[in-house]
Amino acid sequence: MRYLVTGAAGFIGSLLAEALMARGHDVVGIDNFTDYYDPSLKEQNAEGLEVRRLDLARDELDFAGFDGVFHLAGQPGVRSFGDVFPLYVERNVLASQRVFEAAARDRVRVVFASSSSVYGEAERYPTPEDTPPAPLSPYGITKLTCEHLARAYGRSFGLDAVVVRYFNAFGPRQRPDMAFSKFVRALATGEPFDMFGDGQQSRGWTYVDDVVGATILAMERGSGTYNVGGGVEASLREAIGVLEQLAGRSLEIREHPAVPGDQRRTNADTMRIRSDVGWAPQVSLDDGLRAQWEWASSTVSAP
Repeated sequence: MRYLVTGAAGFIGSLLAEALMARGHDVVGIDNFTDYYDPSLKEQNAEGLEVRRLDLARDELDFAGFDGVFHLAGQPGVRSFGDVFPLYVERNVLASQRVFEAAARDRVRVVFASSSSVYGEAERYPTPEDTPPAPLSPYGITKLTCEHLARAYGRSFGLDAVVVRYFNAFGPRQRPDMAFSKFVRALATGEPFDMFGDGQQSRGWTYVDDVVGATILAMERGSGTYNVGGGVEASLREAIGVLEQLAGRSLEIREHPAVPGDQRRTNADTMRIRSDVGWAPQVSLDDGLRAQWEWASSTVSAP
């Protein structure tokens, strides 16, 4: 099969592209190498991959000849209020609309990577897919808008699209702005860590290899919308405790007010994806954090 992966130089996108290639597929990547974080890290992720530099919101898109498009590109992060909001509209909503338009025209199946941020403060936990979405951040709002666009293109133009809602992916290559990456760096360097909120906010953490596996299965035989979440929920402070044991030292924490738009809790009900495609998370939080610590701590200087 011949697949296209947008956001192929990113955290999940690069590992997805490598996994597809390892399975014998022909893979082409697209990435705009934006400066949301250091583009040199994206260059490292993209080593060994065919990645075309394209702006999904502006450049011509041609998906003819592909069997499927994994659409992972987008502007991430819940700190999406204020002056940065237009970037979320352009890189999430407009870019996705153009991907769906081209895919519908070229009759190519799409897996769209959405987010647990669409749920906001959910009505119940674990949260099933039919929970009414109520995002708290512009980021979550744009992701939900993209989901609606995918359905609209399906209804009006026959777009074959599957939506996967990722719950807090972590592991090697995690973006440097994400919590676990910051924990690891602070522990490896001996620097203090700035905690936004009380640290009791909890997440259904999902190891990146499990995310990749679910995404591929969604392309191969999925339909509709799926939560992709790990089997264990833990607070930030509980995760810090695991990493402190791995590092053999304590983390100095400086507390700050919570970030606007940040969810207090996420936890996925994954019965639908388990039933439909036979996926289940395989990597525990402890094992995943060990892998991330071993990978990330080797790239920074210890005190």
